[in-house]
Amino acid sequence: MKAQPFLKNIFKPEHFSPSELELILAQFSEVAFKKNDYFIQEHKIANYYFFLESGFARSYAIDLDGNDITTGFFTPKDIIIDWHSFFLKVPCREYIQAVTPCVAWKISFENFMKLFNIESFREVGRTRLISNYFRLKNHTISMIADQAKDRYLHLVETQPDVIHNVPLKHIATYLGITDTSLSRIRKDLLKNKPS
Repeated sequence: MKAQPFLKNIFKPEHFSPSELELILAQFSEVAFKKNDYFIQEHKIANYYFFLESGFARSYAIDLDGNDITTGFFTPKDIIIDWHSFFLKVPCREYIQAVTPCVAWKISFENFMKLFNIESFREVGRTRLISNYFRLKNHTISMIADQAKDRYLHLVETQPDVIHNVPLKHIATYLGITDTSLSRIRKDLLKNKPS
């Protein structure tokens, strides 16, 4: 099964019996996205979640002035999901879009629920959910309490691939600043970099 090499990095064989692993892998199917394709759209119910094998994606919402504001980034091995919509079956309030061509493995809500009686599967999901919660919480606090330069440096430290693969305009809105401010921050950091 083609899914094994990638998904076995997520669902490590030492944590599952062979029959559990076979059942888990059978629930996922591969899907490719072109640049700018949508994983999830606003006002629709998220019926799938995805493990991103390759490529980069972002989540964004439209503010009251019609501006597109990036709320998060997804890099290889991340789960792409709108947790609220997927589990509560309510419409999404944001979009999740491929920033580059992407390959992902998707599972439907129904197939996800089939696996929920496997304790190690639940643990993988719980760990990912907690990790996503802390990332979101830290970003929310950072938007209030940190300087823009510090928010940028944190992104460089924690998600360096985003800096090289995502347009600066999306990074700027994620950091809550203009493209011009981001360019100035990057220029100042380069100027002050020790030789």
